[in-house]
Amino acid sequence: MVRLNRENRSRFYRVKCPDCENEQVIFGKASTVVDCIVCGKVLAEPAGGKARITAEILSEIE
Repeated sequence: MVRLNRENRSRFYRVKCPDCENEQVIFGKASTVVDCIVCGKVLAEPAGGKARITAEILSEIE
């Protein structure tokens, strides 16, 4: 039996809101709209598989 090595394709990102500069962790494949918890600005929108991230990505969390 052949075993395939599958790496985890899901990522979390630390992003910074462009309006209030709040840092927040979001999922890279978000299936709903992700809003900033401080000011309410949209940080990510679903776009099929991966989310369309509109905020500045500071780092990738594995």
